[in-house]
This record gives sequence, structure tokens and C-alpha cells, in this order.
Amino acid sequence: MTNERQLIARAQKGDTAAFEGLVNSHAQYVYNLALRVVRDPYEAEDLSQEAFLRAWRSLPSFRLEAQFSTWLYRIVTNLCYNRLPRLKRELDDLTLEEDALDLPDNRQNMESGLLSKEMKFHLHKAIDTLPQSYRLLITLRHVQAMSYTEIAQATGMPLGTVKTGIFRARSLLRDALQEYEVSNA
Repeated sequence: MTNERQLIARAQKGDTAAFEGLVNSHAQYVYNLALRVVRDPYEAEDLSQEAFLRAWRSLPSFRLEAQFSTWLYRIVTNLCYNRLPRLKRELDDLTLEEDALDLPDNRQNMESGLLSKEMKFHLHKAIDTLPQSYRLLITLRHVQAMSYTEIAQATGMPLGTVKTGIFRARSLLRDALQEYEVSNA
């Protein structure tokens, strides 16, 4: 992490080689996040490039209080909102529907046990059928391994809304996996 902080400090002073190091470190994650949300490789590539361009322009105002990855994912998320107005509406609706529950983190339940290749394929298909807002939250939580707090920061959503959305997405995924298991029994 110290190395990343050094790269950030140098890039903030205009060092393009340092910024290139940051891009190389985060390019695959940024692209995967964009691809998971927009489902179009060309659009995801365009969003990734735009995200890094915006990051470069805004880097002088970046404060080292936050993680660089969270700040960068926030940029990607905002770009996705702009490209997919429906995503923003879905996330806003989720905030309005938010249950006042403190939902448990079922991450261990989701990850316990090894999944067969076929089951993983079915799981990824199920993730792709989720509404965009849930797909974004599941991707940030389980693919990017972000905490609830980091997801809230990256998306601008309240923490309770993040928890509710992930809980609901997991429920949908559990149902899809149960259907798969029943159909293959």
C-alpha cells in the first residue's frame, strides 16, 4: 500500500509514469466492474478509459484519507449512472425501499464449499440476470471484495441500502441456484 501511496503522491505532481503504474494496478478491476454493469465489452472499455481520464484530471484533489480503489470505483459507478440512467433509478428505488433491518453478512454462506465449474457457470449466468443495481452491488462485494462501507462510499448509497441490496441479491442468487440444483437432481 505504501508503494501505491507513493505512486499517488508522484502522480498528483504530474508524474505520468506514476499514474501509469496506478492504471496498470487497477485497469482489470475497473474494466471488470464496468463490464459486469453494462455487459458490453466495447462500452466497458470506453468507460474504463473515461474513468482513468477523469481520475487523472481529478487526482490533484484526491485526499489520501480514502482508498484509491474506492475513489476510482466511485468514478466508474458515476459513469455507469450516466450511461445507464435506469441503474441510477434502480439504486434510488432501492434506497426508498430500504428496510430498517441490520441485515447479517452472509458472505461466508455464499462462499462456503467449492462450487463445481458447472455451478459457477450457472451462478455467473444468474448474476447476469440480476437487475443492474443488484449486479453492481454483488460485483463490488464478491468480485472486488469490497466491504459494505467501501461499497457505500463507491456508490454514494447509504450503508443500510447497500446491506439491503446485497441481501436481496443474494436471496435471488440462492433461489436461482436452488432451481439449478433441483433441475439437475
